[in-house]
Amino acid sequence: MPEAAPETIAILFVKDTGPAPFVSDAWCGPNRPSYNPGMFSSVDHIIVAVSDLSAATADYRELLGREPSWRGAHPGQGTANTLFRLGNGYLELLTASGQGGFGDLVRQRIDEAGEGVLGLAFQTADAAACAATLREKGMTPTDPVDGSGTDEKGGAERRWRNVYLPADETRGVMMFAIEHLSSPDALPQAVPTGAEGASVREFDHIVVMTKDADGARGLYGDTFGIRMALDKTFEKFGSRLVFFRLGGMSIEIGASLAEEPDSSAPDSLWGLAYRVPDLAAGQARIADAGLDVSSVRKGRKAGTLVCTVKNRTHGVATLLIGPDPDPAG
Repeated sequence: MPEAAPETIAILFVKDTGPAPFVSDAWCGPNRPSYNPGMFSSVDHIIVAVSDLSAATADYRELLGREPSWRGAHPGQGTANTLFRLGNGYLELLTASGQGGFGDLVRQRIDEAGEGVLGLAFQTADAAACAATLREKGMTPTDPVDGSGTDEKGGAERRWRNVYLPADETRGVMMFAIEHLSSPDALPQAVPTGAEGASVREFDHIVVMTKDADGARGLYGDTFGIRMALDKTFEKFGSRLVFFRLGGMSIEIGASLAEEPDSSAPDSLWGLAYRVPDLAAGQARIADAGLDVSSVRKGRKAGTLVCTVKNRTHGVATLLIGPDPDPAG
């Protein structure tokens, strides 16, 4: 996967010659519950597979404008990670550090497709109950699996329980549910490296590309019970977009109208969008750090500004979104 593809069928990421829209809280409300809040309460974290953890950590420190919250390892799984906890979830940079387990999965992903978004974790309050509900829905999740980790810098410990889903039941995307057994304070908020307003505040949405929009809609809506906010065809852009809303974050499903639907084709996690309170200051901060970032432009939705980060994103198409202080200008 390239550092930042120049265009895609999803209208959130169009060629840098024009503005891009986004799904906002105005459409669906920031605190609206899902259809089935007892199963998934939020998007807990998003996993990005990287080949060089130190380099990726440094790049995302500059991109997000925040210090890492955590640096740890999973010796039994052959992986190491860096975590950045944002306002509505955390970003996990994951690398292979040994053989076996998830280390082999990360290594295979990078060998076949390059760096990029690897997986999606949903938060649940009760892993056992979540697994039971998923089975009632016809899926075959694992029983809850206990996990733990220690921060290499501060020595803090965290414990959790994961429920894994087979990729052939999640349209080829790595997904699991996680129940946190430790206090939320065990993973501190990522501290800004400079002005708070110029730093990334939280996720806005994650982009999932599909060749079967109806199938993806069935998975996220009917099976997972996540509330659908919009299903609309944009003839001008040759795209159908389906938006789901969960715990203050949106999941955007994008499908090309130019391609024949293919229910056998796997979906792919493609891009991330972040919210920045002062986008002009954020864009200047990122440019000063040496990243290739577009100029700030008006979003397609009134009252918004956007810009695109074009390199050092480690295979993740990346959009930054902020409020427009001069919407009439």
